[in-house]
Amino acid sequence: MLMNLSMGDYWALRLCVAGEGSKLRGCNVEVSRHDPGSRARSGTCRLVRNNVKARREKSTMVGEPTPPGAWTITTALFFFMLINFADKTVVGLAAVPIMRDLNLTPREFGLLGSSFFFLFSISAVVVGFLANRMPARWLILGLALSWSIVQFPMIAPVGFATLVVCRILLGAGEGPAFSVGIHAAYKWFPDERRTLPTAVIAQGSAVGVIVALPAINWIIVHYSWRAAFGVLGVVGLLWAVVWLYVGKEGPLTDESAISKPPRDEPISYKHLLLTPTFAGCCLSCFGAYWALSLGLTWFTPFVVSGLGYSQASAGWLSTLPWVMGAAVVLSTGWASQALMTAGVSSRVARGVLGSAPLVLGGLIVLMVPYTENPSWKIAFLVIGGGLTGSIYVVCPPMLSEFTPVSQRAAVIAILGAIYTVAGILAPVVNGTVIANAPTPLAGYHYGYAIAALVQIVGGLAGLLLLWPASETAQLSRLSSARTLT
Repeated sequence: MLMNLSMGDYWALRLCVAGEGSKLRGCNVEVSRHDPGSRARSGTCRLVRNNVKARREKSTMVGEPTPPGAWTITTALFFFMLINFADKTVVGLAAVPIMRDLNLTPREFGLLGSSFFFLFSISAVVVGFLANRMPARWLILGLALSWSIVQFPMIAPVGFATLVVCRILLGAGEGPAFSVGIHAAYKWFPDERRTLPTAVIAQGSAVGVIVALPAINWIIVHYSWRAAFGVLGVVGLLWAVVWLYVGKEGPLTDESAISKPPRDEPISYKHLLLTPTFAGCCLSCFGAYWALSLGLTWFTPFVVSGLGYSQASAGWLSTLPWVMGAAVVLSTGWASQALMTAGVSSRVARGVLGSAPLVLGGLIVLMVPYTENPSWKIAFLVIGGGLTGSIYVVCPPMLSEFTPVSQRAAVIAILGAIYTVAGILAPVVNGTVIANAPTPLAGYHYGYAIAALVQIVGGLAGLLLLWPASETAQLSRLSSARTLT
């Protein structure tokens, strides 16, 4: 059609396209019986108006109520992540008795903490691609069963090697959990309503630690650290039974669930993964996860061995960073969704809101070595580390803005696989630093200074690179150009 337009027809089309950007105001083209070309212009304008009308009608879908059962699934996935993080934290909480019973050095315990992440990233990518083709319901069930089963060997009097192998297998089962859970939840929520359910599911990790740590610590103190592993295995099996009955696939499984122009064909992973926003998500989440994995493995040993608190006191002290994190995650999710609903750009409502707290938190953690008061040391770690939770809430929704549904699970999984490499590095680096420091306390100070710098760099990268609307426009142009050719 465009090939047959005269110059006048071309500019009539330009006027209509300009009108599309301003809700078609001013796009009035008279049809003259003496000017056949004006009929072509009128027909072109009607075509543009019809396309815009269809697009606008599609975008109004996000204003409709979420499908029934959406929050039931979200609640189940909240507990899914609660158990996930309870499994992660048990080794860090039981660090002192494990090191004592197995006669481990700080470097060996750092290796044990890192072993959880050896297959974590690989598994996340593999299962993420499977989630593009398989119902998320069954993948989630399989992951929960694998977590549970791998806990039971630790009940027996096993040694260091068996403990490492079980932690590697546990990490393989838990690596895909967040990305697959988020992918499953997004089948129930349109784009503008995804930040809050993301925050609720992510909140499961914080609540998991807050609720589980005192209970697990009580089992460790009154029974043994081995019994704690067995209890977690039983809890995982119980959740799997519940999920078997309530878990369902969401109805929003095609592009009509997204308030963007439809993309009928997948986009090359090269184009998706080389966007600045994807790189910004990887770097900012890497900085946040360095702090998180350090807390999972070394916070309790720092409180007990570095600051002199008892194991009983360490149980509730270790929940404080997660209480702070829970408040940050929920407030970020609420604020981001409110800003998006009010029409604030995704760059601000998601990118800036998620990245800026990382920089602030890193600056606060840098203050830890400069106070002698143990309470202030804990306070700086609690506040500075807790602020990292903001980035996990905003990155999956930002990526989903420009990623086709058929590729969303894999892209979110690849993101997780990249940033959780910090989980391999942080515990073993910290263990090595402690082993080579003049005193254990000095070693902890050096380790937290490294974590603070990594966190700050990640936050700055997020502020610089997170522009999801630009990626949406660029990839839409790419898809349109490919369609025309």
